[in-house]
Amino acid sequence: MTSITDPNVSDVFASAMEENHNKQLKTFGEIIDVTTELGQSHRQLVKSAHDSCLKKCKDDEMLFETIRTFERDLVQQNASLKKKHHAISEMISGIQQKEMQKDKIIQKIEKLKQEQAKRKEVIESQYKTNKNRLRNLQKARVVFQDHLDMEMRTIFGKTQLVKGEKLQFVFRNISPSDQDSAYIVTIGIKEDGSYQIVSSDPVLKCLSVLESRLQETNNLPAFLANVRKEFISLASC
Repeated sequence: MTSITDPNVSDVFASAMEENHNKQLKTFGEIIDVTTELGQSHRQLVKSAHDSCLKKCKDDEMLFETIRTFERDLVQQNASLKKKHHAISEMISGIQQKEMQKDKIIQKIEKLKQEQAKRKEVIESQYKTNKNRLRNLQKARVVFQDHLDMEMRTIFGKTQLVKGEKLQFVFRNISPSDQDSAYIVTIGIKEDGSYQIVSSDPVLKCLSVLESRLQETNNLPAFLANVRKEFISLASC
């Protein structure tokens, strides 16, 4: 066995320790190199991940801003559509009201046409009736003047109450004391063509009875003859 006091042993041991120390340093250096490489790789990976995250965040922000823009546009479009829908509803309502007014106007026009046609028929009927009456009166005028000593006049009322054309019959040769004295009865014609006694001068108490009989019989000559009789009877009293 080699003694520890042998100088060679000390050199061997020191050499072994140095070799071992060099191996450890080498191993430690390799670990440091690997660690450095791993650190650099990690930093690059982190940086890459950080850049990717930043880009992703920017892309997301742009996407969110685009979405918000779309949402604002959508809100504006919805509001615009509501206004247009409201305007269209009002327009449709206005058209419907105009159609209703149009229908009412058409109904009124048709009603007026019917009323006008009926009025025309009534006017034509009254015209024919009055024309026949006027013809009969003209024929009877000469007879009345010759036999009843009567004059027929046409008068027009100036007030609203007596407005319209009326016939005035003037009788003479009634009073024995004054044969030129005038006895007058005034007759009007209603819208329905019937006669209406307006007045008599002097006043005959039985005038309403004679008027009712005239409206029943529509016999004007007989009415005038009866009026003359009543005037004669009144003048002889």
